[in-house]
Amino acid sequence: MNRSAYLTAGLAIKTLSSLSKADIILHGKENIPKGSIIFVINHFTRIETLLLPYYIYNLTSTPVWSLADADLFKGGLRRFFDMVGVISTRDPHRDQLILRSLLTGESDWIIYPEGNMVKTKKTMSKGEFMVSSTDGGHKPHTGAASLALRAGFLRRHLLARAEKSPDETQRFLERFFIDSIDILKGKPTFIVPVNLTYYPIRARENIASTLAARLVKDIPERMVEEIMTEGTMLLSGVDLDIRFGQPIRVDEYLQGSDMQKELETPLPEGFDTPTGLDGFLRRQSSVVMERYMTEIYDMTTVNHEHLFASFLRLYPGKRMREADLKRRVFLAATRLTDQEKAGCYLHRSIMEDQIHLLIDDRFGKYRNFLDLAVEKGDLREDKGILHKDRSKLSDLINFHRGRIDNPIEVIANEVEPLKKLQRVIFSLAWRPDFLVKISIVQFLLRKELALFHQDCARHAATGDPVRKKSWAPFLLQGATRKIGVVLVHSYLANPEEVRQLAVYLNGKGIWVYVPRLAGHGTTPGNLAETTCDEWLEAVEAGYAIIGNICEKVILGGISVGGCLAFDLAARVKNIAGIFVVCPPYALHDFSTEFMPNIDVWNRIVAKVKGNALEDPFFTFYPDDLTMSYDRNPVFGVREVGRLLDHLRPKLDEIRHPALVVQASDNPVVDQKGSRQFFDKLGSRKKQYCLIDSTRHIIVNGEEAGEVHRLIENFIRDL
Repeated sequence: MNRSAYLTAGLAIKTLSSLSKADIILHGKENIPKGSIIFVINHFTRIETLLLPYYIYNLTSTPVWSLADADLFKGGLRRFFDMVGVISTRDPHRDQLILRSLLTGESDWIIYPEGNMVKTKKTMSKGEFMVSSTDGGHKPHTGAASLALRAGFLRRHLLARAEKSPDETQRFLERFFIDSIDILKGKPTFIVPVNLTYYPIRARENIASTLAARLVKDIPERMVEEIMTEGTMLLSGVDLDIRFGQPIRVDEYLQGSDMQKELETPLPEGFDTPTGLDGFLRRQSSVVMERYMTEIYDMTTVNHEHLFASFLRLYPGKRMREADLKRRVFLAATRLTDQEKAGCYLHRSIMEDQIHLLIDDRFGKYRNFLDLAVEKGDLREDKGILHKDRSKLSDLINFHRGRIDNPIEVIANEVEPLKKLQRVIFSLAWRPDFLVKISIVQFLLRKELALFHQDCARHAATGDPVRKKSWAPFLLQGATRKIGVVLVHSYLANPEEVRQLAVYLNGKGIWVYVPRLAGHGTTPGNLAETTCDEWLEAVEAGYAIIGNICEKVILGGISVGGCLAFDLAARVKNIAGIFVVCPPYALHDFSTEFMPNIDVWNRIVAKVKGNALEDPFFTFYPDDLTMSYDRNPVFGVREVGRLLDHLRPKLDEIRHPALVVQASDNPVVDQKGSRQFFDKLGSRKKQYCLIDSTRHIIVNGEEAGEVHRLIENFIRDL
């Protein structure tokens, strides 16, 4: 290899990488050992041949050679491949070159044990490895294991006999163009399994395929497919997770009395291993191959589309509700986040909260998959019902057209070797709908309660006194499952604040769930470190809980809690109605006893940008100290302002029936603010009620009965 040319070509590849929209994430870099290495990698695209040597070289500072299909060595590609260290699989000196570089450690190697690009991702048949190809299928190749074992044996043999048989040793050193026996010391041979997972997999017409069609006459179908797939990935953006597994030290497989005997026996002229070891090495090569293939596929980075595609394949019926599919994927994703239990590696998007699958699909995980499935004919969507075409979800995929015509099946094939994942999918696919809903409700209730107890325990240890532990979120069971309410407490308060109203509504047969907003019901210090996004997550969980219990969901809230409910209503269309008590429209609607006025707030913000505040709290005197904090965090004020700024432009988009209740002489939120809030609502059916009161929390106290009845009547009208 011309090292200068290698580095120059690396710069070209770096430029190509920077121009693409691919997001390449490296995992397990610490698993790369010191020594001579063969990286064994699954093979899906041509771009791997160019990109992987560059990325691995950046990690190891050791040049990386690789093997490639002999058909690629045509025209200008041959010279470029020479520069980047790509060797043809038909090169007559291939094995000798690999053995020499493994012995000297001058370069590492990339070998694709599947033997070809596996465009269909079909690698299993009847529980065994069987790689799909144009000629049907074949077992993964053992070449990488065989070469690594031969290199390991040859190093041990030469070092063991260097002093006893210097002439024999020199003969072999000359054969492999090695200057000194000392070069072989301290360079054990390893095989490192590597998995590549692309997300999403798409194949569409793009600028590269258009140019190719215009410039190349009678372009082969195979090339068109590759340009469409890989061009789309590079130009439109794809996540490529490169995951390095635990290294396999080949010396572990070169043990036993027979091996020791062969180490003491002279090597035959012209052979790099004794012929008596052929059978042993073949058997060990198969064992090593099974190990690294298992590890390669076990490291597949599971993403949302794997889950959606797998459920389509395993779900027993021909029809299913969209909501039901999303519920099952939600449950699968939440189970898989426990990696020790599930034994899967997950895409970063699955490591995050999955509540969006049950709420508004705001990240487009479901919609992007559905659009692809409908486009390719796997699904037909009709008023929330998905109709499957089982003929499309089969194993019979055209090898060179699969990524274009059957991407859903290709996606499902990729995770077929993950046995633990398949068990999770299978168990959930066959579970009745009502049990799926119950499982979601139980999971979310446990999660929200656990978050409360974690916050209590963590902040109790800080010395800041924790409030009553009875201030946890709670669920009240209704008489029927027709209607349920998510009732959100106000800023600085806790679920106990709305218990009277919750009990009143529950007495009318209504299910009620009261979430605890993050940072509330514990200590002001806890609230000071939370954001309005976390408050919204608690409301979303409440909607998912009631939505999986009742046919209709109504959202309600007090003050800022009502604003949180309206923020959710702006994103979720199938809400039956929403009510709010004393909502602010902007920060200036609050009294200065509760929130700082805008001039004070601006000065605080300016100060916070430079240094931490000496006292990050304002003193506050609430209606009822047993239900609220008496200190208001500066950063909590900031988050309230951010929430209101985010909500105001969306009020006109809200079309749900709405009720706004306001205290006439509210000492905390100005009546003008709640009226402005009401006027901006886009709801056709809306009602504004003014209650004669000097309190802010009018769901409790003297006026509570009137407010409760107003809300009950609003719900009955729905």
